Amino acid sequence: MTTPSAATSATEPDLAPMGTSRRRGSLGPVGLVLAGGISVQFGAALAVTLMPRAGALGVVTLRLMAAAVVLLVICRPRLRGHSRTDWGTVIVFGVTMGAMNGLFYQAVDRIPLGPAVTLEVLGPLALSVLASRRAINLVWASLALAGVFLLSGGGFGDLDPIGVAFALGAGAMWAAYIVFSARTGRRFPQADGLALAMAIGALLMLPLGIAESGAKLIDPTTIALGSAVAVLSSVLPYTLELLALRRLPASTFAILMSLEPALAATAGFLILDQALSAVQAAAIALVIAASIGAVRTQVGRGRPRPPEV
Repeated sequence: MTTPSAATSATEPDLAPMGTSRRRGSLGPVGLVLAGGISVQFGAALAVTLMPRAGALGVVTLRLMAAAVVLLVICRPRLRGHSRTDWGTVIVFGVTMGAMNGLFYQAVDRIPLGPAVTLEVLGPLALSVLASRRAINLVWASLALAGVFLLSGGGFGDLDPIGVAFALGAGAMWAAYIVFSARTGRRFPQADGLALAMAIGALLMLPLGIAESGAKLIDPTTIALGSAVAVLSSVLPYTLELLALRRLPASTFAILMSLEPALAATAGFLILDQALSAVQAAAIALVIAASIGAVRTQVGRGRPRPPEV
């Protein structure tokens, strides 16, 4: 919802060779973001099939608990040697992560996956406008926003308003996730901060998952499916995004996140046999054009500075 041995700050020198640094800093992060988006959308499709068995909050709990266990075992994060600011950052990151997942799964329990993702992506798009320091990024954000609304069919009037509210709330948490993921990546080595934040998010959701699903959470089949969702929707995408955020400004990363509705539509076509209409195809083209424009703008500037958010 995925790293160099240590996060570098905006004031630390880059010791890598210049050519290698630029190649990593421009093209590498884009591939990481795209891979993470593909993983999370296929994971979301699997999660929707699991909801009748475990409930929305139960799926979130399983997803975060399994992801936390995997990351804690792999990363073995140190608990000592961190400042209060470090801990404050990772705690807020964990709370944001739990809230983002909880709100999103409440949304997809009430409205279709495509519109839910479309509404959710408005949060990162808003962040791209607020965080951008170049006027051209406003153009790309506007183009992506037009594609998002076109993909929705021009409106959301037929959707459950509670589901819409949950999706918009998830979008706000997604924007906060981008900010605190970047801050955590700069303060903790490797994926240590991500592992700690995932554990915090899992503990936050555990009481809610137990209250909704009870003994269903310990069913072996449910645990296996929940673990698969965790790998696809949490472990891989969050780690890849954490890597990307160390090399991309928050504004560019947020615009790239506008690809999520297009990826969701693709996953729906491949998994659920949902054909795309001409309007949906045009919407996807707009979103992709905005993302390509944002990437070309960033690459044209050379190696991006760490996001100052």
